[in-house]
Amino acid sequence: MKLICLLLLVCVVSARAEMLAGVAKVDITDRTGPVNDSCYAKALVLKSGGETAVVITLDAVAVGGIGRIGNGFMATVRAALQQDLGISPSSVVVNASHCHGIVRGDLEPLVIQAVKDAAKNLVPVKAGAGTATETRISENRRLKMKDGSTVDMRRAYSMPRDEDVAGVGPIDPQVALLRLDRMDGKPLAVLYQFACHPIMNPPSKGCSADYPGFASKVIEDALGGGAMAFFVQGCGGDINPVRYKEVSRPADAEPLGTMLGATVLAAVRQMETKSDALLRVSNETIVLPRAADYVARIASIEAEQKKLVASLKSTNINFKTFLPLLLQHRLWPENPSHYSQSYLHDQALDRKAITQLDADNRALVESYLANIEIMERLTRLNSNLALLKMHLKQTEAAASPTLDAEVCGLRVGDFKLVTFPGEVTVQVGLNIKKAANDARAFVSGYTNGYIWYTPTMEQRMNPGYAQEDCDTLVAPEWQKLFETKALEVLRDLSR
Repeated sequence: MKLICLLLLVCVVSARAEMLAGVAKVDITDRTGPVNDSCYAKALVLKSGGETAVVITLDAVAVGGIGRIGNGFMATVRAALQQDLGISPSSVVVNASHCHGIVRGDLEPLVIQAVKDAAKNLVPVKAGAGTATETRISENRRLKMKDGSTVDMRRAYSMPRDEDVAGVGPIDPQVALLRLDRMDGKPLAVLYQFACHPIMNPPSKGCSADYPGFASKVIEDALGGGAMAFFVQGCGGDINPVRYKEVSRPADAEPLGTMLGATVLAAVRQMETKSDALLRVSNETIVLPRAADYVARIASIEAEQKKLVASLKSTNINFKTFLPLLLQHRLWPENPSHYSQSYLHDQALDRKAITQLDADNRALVESYLANIEIMERLTRLNSNLALLKMHLKQTEAAASPTLDAEVCGLRVGDFKLVTFPGEVTVQVGLNIKKAANDARAFVSGYTNGYIWYTPTMEQRMNPGYAQEDCDTLVAPEWQKLFETKALEVLRDLSR
């Protein structure tokens, strides 16, 4: 009897030890317009015993919803892989980097072929999980104002006044890492996850995979041997590239990608891989409440717009006369209009006239500055009002108080990942990882669909209005529902 148990144990260990993996990639860049650097679809196929998992990463803005990829993409790809390779639809995980590169119109067959190519080249692998820290390339785009509201940093918005800003939101500096080695120790794949919008290269530079593309190139060039780097977007809904709003030098994603790639390489080279890696994949759908406060929020913005417009003051100057007056009064506040001797002249009448002129002009400058601030606030409100109206129409057309969201779990060795189809803001990811209390548990948005921004409950109720608050389909209660489910998934993966 003991011999039989020992043989069964050996069989179980042997089955668990045999993990196979294959990789492939395809260029998906639309080359009908300017191109700065190429965009790719990459496929990682994993098999262990009777379990199969497919991870597809796309240098694209989203998996449906916005951009070139249609809402039927997931169904088309999954159906083809099930029919041709026998892969369960629930085992297919697709993450978009959220870069703003333009992908080809015939994306589905390209991606399907990439997965088939990866499946043809399966080799035994060892797996290792780890983390790195990168603090230099991201910043939270939400500015906490002294009045208790929040304003976000976008190219569509002007920045608020420096003196009105009280603080800034958090970032997630953690880089999640999965290393897959061939049995001889040579790297086959590195999957790395980081939370930050890939929007540092502006559209004027041409189609681009942004910083993840440059980071992956650094990793692949350094590792050599056909090793492939897979970037997975984290919870970067409110995270921008650092100095994203800077106007003193050209925007460039390559330095940021180079730093991230170097950070990944340094950590990966210290990681150990094991041949007894466990493979698990799970998939379920949760039902989220749709936002029901669009009408009230639209009315609130429109009332604020009306109030701001009414507060605009007429002035005797325009920009042509305002700018030199502003410089004069800021540089020489004691004697802005004339040389100093004019203010020291014995004739009191002259001094009185000049002093009155300065007072009048100072009031005009301050009034004009106030008008500019009001104008900037109006532009932010206008943008967010348009988002609210757009999603009100979508919600009315849906004719349902709820929407479905796919939550996927993936475990490869000690690496554990839970995914969500929304643009998850960073605090949600930080909350889940803290509650999970597992150094190898990670959270990704932008996966297996797209349901727009998914801000925290506090962000969702922001009285100042920001993109994450307005460009959303979900009610504030979504956060607790997802965080609860994500913890369940991660704990199941850990068993």
